[in-house]
Amino acid sequence: MKAEFTIKEVSEQSGLPEDTIRYYEKIGLLPRAKRKENKHRVYSPGDLETMKLLTCLKKTGMPLTEMKPFLALSVGDRISDHPQLHEKLLKHRETIREQVSSLQQILDFIDNQLEGEEDAESCALSELRKQFGALR
Repeated sequence: MKAEFTIKEVSEQSGLPEDTIRYYEKIGLLPRAKRKENKHRVYSPGDLETMKLLTCLKKTGMPLTEMKPFLALSVGDRISDHPQLHEKLLKHRETIREQVSSLQQILDFIDNQLEGEEDAESCALSELRKQFGALR
């Protein structure tokens, strides 16, 4: 593995846009990048792994403010050895399960509508409105 990466390389490998990487540095989610003599940013393999973790946490819908404590873990650390983080992750997991359940109800409703069934009990419109606002 390379010892140094450009911002373009870490962007491509982590899935984070370059502007997002700069923003994460600005708010302290990522450490400030080292600079070459020409002032271009350079990143280490560890920085790249942190960016991949951020990408994963971002995909779960975790707010940026809640991600920072997870970044303090070292590679190989077990989350179960950190009770507060373990509890946060359990709560976040439950939130995601609820979102998946709601989305499944919506998919079932759409499938029923596409199949011409009038059974709205699979996903009550009132529930959809509560969760996603007025439907048009």
